[in-house]
Amino acid sequence: MTELTALATELCTPWGAPGSPPKLVVNRENAVFDVRLETGERAALRLHRAGYQTADSILSELRWTERLASAGFPCPVPLRTQEGELLVQRDGAPIASLIRWIDAVPIADLNDEEGPDPELYHTVGALIGTLHNKTDQIELTGISRPAWSRETLLGERPAWGRFWENPALSNSQKDLLIKTRHAADDALKEMAAPDIGLIHADLLQENILQGDGGLWLIDFDDAGVGNRLYDLGTALIQHIYDARYDGFVDALLSGYEDSRGVTVKAGDLKLFVLLRGLASCGWIISRAAHDDPIHRVYADRAVKLSMDFQS
Repeated sequence: MTELTALATELCTPWGAPGSPPKLVVNRENAVFDVRLETGERAALRLHRAGYQTADSILSELRWTERLASAGFPCPVPLRTQEGELLVQRDGAPIASLIRWIDAVPIADLNDEEGPDPELYHTVGALIGTLHNKTDQIELTGISRPAWSRETLLGERPAWGRFWENPALSNSQKDLLIKTRHAADDALKEMAAPDIGLIHADLLQENILQGDGGLWLIDFDDAGVGNRLYDLGTALIQHIYDARYDGFVDALLSGYEDSRGVTVKAGDLKLFVLLRGLASCGWIISRAAHDDPIHRVYADRAVKLSMDFQS
């Protein structure tokens, strides 16, 4: 048994001893384990990475998804410990939380190399609209999450890093991203009646699952308070090079507008796809070596989106 698995076993005990050693599923932002409790219930144990979210913020995430799930929304259901707590904290160890296992697969895996069909994004858009609707209807007492605001997206110290300092950028590309940063900030300031509230903020394909009962949204780790259109921009960011991109946009907007009862301006959506591309260009800086070619992938995407936005 590895040291990390042993730690997972220990931190799982407040929910009941696991029937077998936890199995590591992924160890990236958080370490996630597949756990089978003695009761037979299958769950996902998350060991939250230090320094990203506070205990209060993690607790807020769990309260939000618990209330959403109770309202019938398809998202992870937090499991409470035998003493009724949502998370476990022990000195020198990461914060632990446990959620009910969802038997489903990421939508990226549905059509082999092509990924999901654009038509599926009508359902994705409708589900995002339902997320926002349900959130506006449930009790939000005791829920406090970080802001996805002009400052945290475009300020001097963005939450995910100074994207214009990505090491793969040339000097002229850095200048372009700085110019775009100011133009995007002006566009945000000029938006009339923005729809601000709790958002998922990371609706990539790997966080949208397809199961027998339909679609599920998982991994609310980056959730915060921001413009609801950021969720739409994030859902589209992985498809910008796809020849079917316009189909993704049309389907997503149709589903979202029908569900949410709003009309989204094309220019506003373009802005929020850009904002996600810029944020991701900063996110990779602290997660890869300075000379890692992965920086080029995020930098090129941010440059493309910046050029499109300014055209």
